[in-house]
Amino acid sequence: MQPQQEVPVMEVNMNLLGKLESLGFPRARAVRGLHYTGNTTVEDAVNWLIDHENDADIDQMPLVVINLDVESPQPNDITEAIKLKEQELRDRVCMKNRDEEKKLEREREKERIRAGKALLEAKRIAEENERKRLLALRKAEKEEEKRAREKVLKKLDLDKLERKQALGLPLENRAAKPPLPSMQEEKSSLPVKSITKADHMRECLRSLKLAYKDDNAKVKKAFQTLLIYVGNVARSPDEEKFRKIRLSNPKFQERVGSLKGGIKFLELCGFERSEGDEFLVFPRDKVDVQSLNTAGSMLKSALTNPYFGLLEKMKED
Repeated sequence: MQPQQEVPVMEVNMNLLGKLESLGFPRARAVRGLHYTGNTTVEDAVNWLIDHENDADIDQMPLVVINLDVESPQPNDITEAIKLKEQELRDRVCMKNRDEEKKLEREREKERIRAGKALLEAKRIAEENERKRLLALRKAEKEEEKRAREKVLKKLDLDKLERKQALGLPLENRAAKPPLPSMQEEKSSLPVKSITKADHMRECLRSLKLAYKDDNAKVKKAFQTLLIYVGNVARSPDEEKFRKIRLSNPKFQERVGSLKGGIKFLELCGFERSEGDEFLVFPRDKVDVQSLNTAGSMLKSALTNPYFGLLEKMKED
């Protein structure tokens, strides 16, 4: 059995002890406060108790030696100094709480500003990337138009030369102007490149346009409908309703399904026949947004570029 811890003997002034007890302090705490402040004043004892309220032995009752200066405690004998001290402590706590709240509010405001700046920067980058993409697309379309015009002019020059030869008219001075290369020579000088999915898409649209060249309204409606299907999947790949087309739908058949190359273009984009050829379905795990964006750009070019497909047609001729 462990020996019991020795309890110290403390001397207190009963008059001051009574005043502390009247303030609500337990006797054990009041005794310690008076003893360790030398029985000076109630204010000193109160300050000591506030500073040591978390001590492990603060409520352990010590042995008490009564000071000879004994007076009956007066419960209501609370000095003005003690009241001021209590008010000062309350004010100090309130001020500390206000300071902490202001600090937290400043931190929250800084975080809101930082998040706002990050959002604006992300938006700026996205807009800049979109602007660059549109510029590149317009540049490619202009280059394609330029090549098509040059090809048409070259074709016209060749036709003019052939007509002059057929009519026996004098030809231009070939020394001043070199002869135009034949179509066969030009074809042989072109570099050979591999056929990509984008090439198949372009050929599909070109074939559709040529097949219905006498009905521009039907071709335009088909391209617009295909652009809607492709754009919906690219923007919302998780929406199942955008990835499923009923082949028997009358509007679909009128605008795309009944046209040569309409369904083939959707299949090149990633749609697959399903449920006994009743639907065209785009599997979620096969959605390639970049490829869909390429298809969308190609459809926009087909809608706005009057020379779309002409260059390829003349190459074949």
